[in-house]
Amino acid sequence: MSEYRFYGWESADVKDKNGLSPADYYDILSKIWCAETCAPRLRNKWSADNKTMGQCSVTAFLIQDFFGGEVYGILRPGGNYHCFNTVGNCIFDLTSEQFGDEILDYSVCTKQSRETHFANEEKRKRYEYLKMKVMELLCNRYEK
Repeated sequence: MSEYRFYGWESADVKDKNGLSPADYYDILSKIWCAETCAPRLRNKWSADNKTMGQCSVTAFLIQDFFGGEVYGILRPGGNYHCFNTVGNCIFDLTSEQFGDEILDYSVCTKQSRETHFANEEKRKRYEYLKMKVMELLCNRYEK
């Protein structure tokens, strides 16, 4: 088994209807995340070495499409939320490595609403782009 650096990777043993795990989606998303899918306020911090920077909400809601569950957020300095997924008793955060060695408290969080997040049209468009690219890669994967 490969080793990952996202929060919860060791216990993220849930599978979606395609039989894919959160780690599988991390691998797929790692080919897609880019400055354009990063939150605009964080683009100056995005790099290929920190590809999860600014990708949390669009990623968490996309992952919810595949696994169900809930999206929760950790309140960050400045009033923004860092989003992650819960599926049953499984908690995982595909974009946690953007914080380096900082340890996030996943016990103090607020349920997030896609309606609230996607009221921001720019964010909704980033989510739609990310989803389109993931679907393309999944289609290519199953056509082979």
